[in-house]
Amino acid sequence: MEPLQTDIVVIGAGPGGYTAAFYAADHGRKVLLVEREARLGGVCLNRGCIPSKALLNAAHVLTVAREAEHWGLHFGPPQVDLNRLRAWKESILQKLGNGVSQLAQRRNVQVLPGRGYFEDSETLRVETPNGQQFVRFNHAIVATGSKPAMPRAFDLGNPRIMTSTEALELEDIPPTLLVVGGGYIGMELGTVYATLGSQVVVVEAAPQILTGADPDLARPIAARAARRFKEIRTGVKVLDMATRGAQIKVTLEWNGERREELYDRVLVAVGRVPNADDLGLENTRVTRDEKGFIEVDAYQQTQDPRILAIGDIAGGVLLAHKASREARIAVERILGESATAEDFIIPAVVFTDPELAWCGLTEAEARARGLAVEVAKFPWSASGRALTFDRPDGLTKLVVDPETERILGVGIVGHGAGELIAEGVVALEMGATAMDLALSVHPHPTLSETLMECAEVFYGYATHAIARKRRAEAEAGATAG
Repeated sequence: MEPLQTDIVVIGAGPGGYTAAFYAADHGRKVLLVEREARLGGVCLNRGCIPSKALLNAAHVLTVAREAEHWGLHFGPPQVDLNRLRAWKESILQKLGNGVSQLAQRRNVQVLPGRGYFEDSETLRVETPNGQQFVRFNHAIVATGSKPAMPRAFDLGNPRIMTSTEALELEDIPPTLLVVGGGYIGMELGTVYATLGSQVVVVEAAPQILTGADPDLARPIAARAARRFKEIRTGVKVLDMATRGAQIKVTLEWNGERREELYDRVLVAVGRVPNADDLGLENTRVTRDEKGFIEVDAYQQTQDPRILAIGDIAGGVLLAHKASREARIAVERILGESATAEDFIIPAVVFTDPELAWCGLTEAEARARGLAVEVAKFPWSASGRALTFDRPDGLTKLVVDPETERILGVGIVGHGAGELIAEGVVALEMGATAMDLALSVHPHPTLSETLMECAEVFYGYATHAIARKRRAEAEAGATAG
């Protein structure tokens, strides 16, 4: 076959890849999008963000039905039809995947199915179902994402040892499930399986689950999970796994004691690794770091002037919305426009029950940097809307510069925190002060009010909470007296 000629070739059709392809096409560039999977959308759409949230929604409905009894609402025992649940989940993925394909067609983005391999810095070989196809390009954007990590000691080739990919297939509801890793993937999928009927044990090597979040925000999640899961253990080291009949024997070390336990299934959720192998990067000037991620500058440029990288493959926080933002930065760099190298705000959301979200600096990060900050908190037990949801276990938190009163970070734990955090992102992007937030009228009764009242807590006059006056004001008042 004759080589295809294109201005920009994008390798990987996940949220970063297809965003880059569409954005470049919208700017008049000829774009070719290479994807090895049958359905566009990448890990997020097919084996990550979307299917996990569908299952979490099903788990939420079950939870609400069970907890409604003390409201005076009584339902019969739930019956879970796994086949129909899987089919419903798959229908969502198919609909979204078809939507991405249609958007590509309408933008005249050519989609080439197959695996891409760099022959050199201007040629990509694509192994398609119909044979090899060479692509000559002016620029390439690598957006091949990441995959679940599986330590060698756990990789027995036994289907009862799962990563998130297999866990989302929901083949069955195991009587017992060990989740190795108390990060967001382990806690989210642990929530799904525990709600559907598994006895779930979560083990985490760190001193707390959800490392990276402030402990006071992670605490309500741990408290609720402790009631739902069989057990949550921290400071645990998993040493070995072995097949024992129809179960998995797990050897672990906890509190200085070595023990062996049997589980029907094990979910390994200990992080992700880049999909950077077998790309032919060694035939280019692209460099990788010690963990295998492609090294890029603030404009997503690699050491090879023709090749850029975005999303998980470029390291940093491995989030879909981060990849989408980097896609635009990379394309703007190629277009020669004023792409910015400035930091942008990347919110993090954990879709546990309750949800956890934050943006900007956490309190722990601010303290570690030696920054002088003040923290304001508004408990959801004082929120009328939270009480109508029967979910008073939430907390809204602001990290504020005491001198400028500028908001440095926002953290929220509670029902719908993932939807609420966007206001915090806007506040940080706009350089808002706590007063800006306090003076912005929020509708009542809503959970969004907790952000306004949290800002009022900072000044000492929150309507629905008793808050101390700011130290500077108190000192000024004492001096005047």
